[in-house]
Amino acid sequence: FPIVSKLDPAVYGPAESALTKEVLEKMMNGRMTVEEAVEKKRLFLLDYHDVFLPYVHRVRELPDTTLYGSRTVFFLSEEGTLMPLAIELTRPQSPTRPQWRRAFTHGPDATESWLWKLAKAHVLTHDTGYHQLVSHWLRTHACVEPYIIATNRQLSRMHPVHRLLHPHFRYTMEINALAREALINADGIIEEAFWPGRYSIELSSVAYGAAWQFDTEALPEDLVSRGLAVRRDDGELELAIKDYPYADDGLLIWGSIKQWASDYVDFYYKSDGDVAGDKELRAWWEEVRTKGHADKKDEPWWPVCDSKENLVQILTIIMWVTSGHHAAVNFGQYHYAGYFPNRPTVVRKNIPVEENRDDEMKKFMARPEEVLLQSLPSQMQAIKVMATLDILSSHSPDEEYMGEYAEPAWLAEPMVKAAFEKFSGRLKEVEGTIDQRNNNPENKNRCGAGIVPYELLKPFSEPGVTGRGIPNSISI
Repeated sequence: FPIVSKLDPAVYGPAESALTKEVLEKMMNGRMTVEEAVEKKRLFLLDYHDVFLPYVHRVRELPDTTLYGSRTVFFLSEEGTLMPLAIELTRPQSPTRPQWRRAFTHGPDATESWLWKLAKAHVLTHDTGYHQLVSHWLRTHACVEPYIIATNRQLSRMHPVHRLLHPHFRYTMEINALAREALINADGIIEEAFWPGRYSIELSSVAYGAAWQFDTEALPEDLVSRGLAVRRDDGELELAIKDYPYADDGLLIWGSIKQWASDYVDFYYKSDGDVAGDKELRAWWEEVRTKGHADKKDEPWWPVCDSKENLVQILTIIMWVTSGHHAAVNFGQYHYAGYFPNRPTVVRKNIPVEENRDDEMKKFMARPEEVLLQSLPSQMQAIKVMATLDILSSHSPDEEYMGEYAEPAWLAEPMVKAAFEKFSGRLKEVEGTIDQRNNNPENKNRCGAGIVPYELLKPFSEPGVTGRGIPNSISI
């Protein structure tokens, strides 16, 4: 703090934020200064400013959609819940108009309250678009493909790493091919119903270039890199938000996967030299890095596959992304976004105060609810998204959940079979732990009136739309 854009001010306008010290301290009602809140890790930023601002003018040329760069600041309350303080919406400068930006807060009067609702709708569309195109499509479906291709090209079917990863790649190439035909294709469902329109996959690619790193696909490193956890001197993680369901439950799953990978690697590789001397393994990891992720092949953050510890970390990351990460971003979509005003995929109109035109302001002042409804997705867009999310959130009857079935090759080795049974047992324990957490009234983010219990990382499920269950692979 202060919040400043990293974009070129000559192109996009002034870099300073409208979310000033005065705005935030007013909304904190004198609890503390901004400096104190930052020091105590009580302020959190949802930042879709610099990533979306370059697209604002291009998206606005598309029919029935609009876009802003946005920032939202949250205050971590004494109860451990995040309270939104203020939202900033920004339109960059153009050859004919200066930059426009404004901070919105939940004000004391009706007009400010309705503007706050509209601003929240815009931020929710930004979050929904980023979730679908980056957190979901890019980080799971797209980035797993190089691992699958390299595994099939470089590792024999008898190689222990091939045998370990094989269940984690079930149906993924097939479902991605179907997505390219009907979901993320030109004029497909994403382009028709989400605000980026024709720029959807370009935006996903830009996010890959700007932010994707193999090492931070590990859940602990992901949390640390986003400021949501710190590593203590003893190496353990300390969460910035004590009741953070995705992190709390995810770290249980991550730890279980890592222990299983470690037991497995210990059986097949007795020393670091065994790992470094495995030619197939070297060729596999070289292809992942230099062919699968060729434009990032020289980045310093790639782990070197030359020790048991590094191999365990590499395998754990791949297994986590295909299982826990994908389950968390996919199987709750209908629960959270099936009622589309909760997670709109597009806002079709600019916020009225941007232009301050008399006719628009008159309509807004007379019927603000009408302006909000007309801004939300059309009926056809909403129906398509609801139907799509219902399909995406559904488990098929032949779903294979992590820890449920052992591969025949694992059962053939008593030590590997025993390690798998321990892994399966730990995942059954996680089920009970998550139930306890969801029923603990002290966990305000997962237990309370109207709150959906957080079950996305419960390992097992029945078929259908259940909001829980972690399949081995990205199969939908």
